[in-house]
Amino acid sequence: MNLNRLDGPVLSLFRIVVGLLFTLHGLASLFGVFGGNRGTGHAIAAGTWPGWYAALIQLICGALVLIGLLTRPAATLASGSMAYAYFTVHIKSGIIPLQNGGEPAAMFSWAFLLIAVLGPGTWALDSVIRHRPHRTVAARPADPRPDPATTA
Repeated sequence: MNLNRLDGPVLSLFRIVVGLLFTLHGLASLFGVFGGNRGTGHAIAAGTWPGWYAALIQLICGALVLIGLLTRPAATLASGSMAYAYFTVHIKSGIIPLQNGGEPAAMFSWAFLLIAVLGPGTWALDSVIRHRPHRTVAARPADPRPDPATTA
């Protein structure tokens, strides 16, 4: 059995799940739904640095990765934001993610890096747009009649 034929669909499923989880994390932090920010039941105050901006990145980039639109740039930004979170917030409590609470940040950072490098998979809007036949406007044939301004 040739498992290579599953590469595109499995990568798409991975992208969809990671994008959905990231989107939900952003929704929880921005709007206080699904348990709110870090399970507090509350949203992050608008404009608070860096949490509110991180949540906005989570919502927007997560949704883009979920649907597979602008996947590589969105995944790159998401990966960088999670690396930033790990190295500015979690590392203060130790280097080991299991000890410093940075497992989600580390996992999301590496997962989005993988998506940025490998692409969105076959089930993505990026793939549909890339393979859509381009419509070209056919050139009108030249008018066989002579131009009266040049014949006089």
